[in-house]
Amino acid sequence: MSANTEVIQEVLAIVGLDADYRNASLNLLEKGNSRYVRDLKLNFTSTLTSSYLSEKECALVALSIAVNNNNAVLTNFLEKHALEKGATAEEIAEAAGCASLLALNNVFYRFRHFTGKEKYTQIPARIRMQLMSSPVTGKEFFELMSIAVSAVNGCEMCVNAHEKSILALGSSEERVFDAVRIASIITATGKVIY
Repeated sequence: MSANTEVIQEVLAIVGLDADYRNASLNLLEKGNSRYVRDLKLNFTSTLTSSYLSEKECALVALSIAVNNNNAVLTNFLEKHALEKGATAEEIAEAAGCASLLALNNVFYRFRHFTGKEKYTQIPARIRMQLMSSPVTGKEFFELMSIAVSAVNGCEMCVNAHEKSILALGSSEERVFDAVRIASIITATGKVIY
């Protein structure tokens, strides 16, 4: 067994998959004996900790990204991980809801931003966003999940609005940075673990 295969099996064990599990992406990495496999493992395990977010917060941000990216394997793993780190069923549901709501907002507000037409800002959006008004995870943390999803979905307007809100709530740029770092790593991991 190659060292590469061993690392793949370690990553699979972390997310609760059988050591023999493979998909097209994993097969390519394994056959090519890619050095990236070690980076993948180190990057993924680093998403589970932060100097600025609690382990529960890391798990919930990661979960919202897995849901946003429609990755069932990572969603299942991160739901269990979030529970282990003290998240409630309501907080887990909110992470999933945040992913869906922000996907909606990112499409809508990115459209407004891309067109740059004043007319589209005057037409009522008719989009309900009650989840944002009183989140069970707290306003600041909901905004952190929101900026992470918005960064993945590429909505400049939403990223800027959420960052401004987070900082106005007294949070730090380090928390913003770590939430987006987690989002990027979960997205990258999802390209080979699905």
